[in-house]
Amino acid sequence: AVGYNNIDVGACTARGIMVTNTPGVLDDSTADLAWTLMLATARRLTEVESYIRGGDWTGWRLKQWLGVDVHHATFGIIGMGRIGQAIAKRAAAFDMSIAYTSRNQRPDLPFTYYPSPKALAAQVDFLVAITPGGDGTRGLINAEVLTALGPKGFLINVARGSVVDQPALIQALKSKSIAGAGLDVYIDEPRVVPELRALDNVVLTPHMASGTMETRRAMANLALGNLQAHFANQPLLTPIPECPPPRE
Repeated sequence: AVGYNNIDVGACTARGIMVTNTPGVLDDSTADLAWTLMLATARRLTEVESYIRGGDWTGWRLKQWLGVDVHHATFGIIGMGRIGQAIAKRAAAFDMSIAYTSRNQRPDLPFTYYPSPKALAAQVDFLVAITPGGDGTRGLINAEVLTALGPKGFLINVARGSVVDQPALIQALKSKSIAGAGLDVYIDEPRVVPELRALDNVVLTPHMASGTMETRRAMANLALGNLQAHFANQPLLTPIPECPPPRE
């Protein structure tokens, strides 16, 4: 994977163990799934599909299934790395107004920057999290951020479950203080709490953002390439930044 918050990097580097990940090759697939979740949530696709599968579609009185437009909406991204930029590229194709927050402002990008997730959430209709996991981002999207997002706002999380305060999100969804959410990641995977599974204003997928045949093959090939480089005593292809530089 590209994320490695499940690895004790300090213990590895202290023992001279190199750690690699698979950046780059899964950017587009992850961006695609973020977009899939956003469209499905905004247009209530899982709800209406269940409606048809249940045999309940008997006429055209469907006002209760009205969704909201994605095109021309305001769009916020938490994290503007490679995947964040791939998501922004898709938002631009929908003529959305794009803004972001990240650890560092990116003057090279033509998007509006906000200094915090709360400030960003207050300005957007859709908020997408694609920031690394770990202690530094734990609970980054908390009750204050969700309140700022508001009753017409949608949260999409394709980052890590730890980035969102899950109890606060459940409460926001129950109380309709946000409009909905699309989640690919959770606090205690693969266990998804019953409270989330019972809600009809959230779309749930099983941590599958990179889950395409092409992307998983590319990830496996990159992992294999790192192993081949290691055993051939060659520089690793994608060492994580915390790894020490190779000895001369």
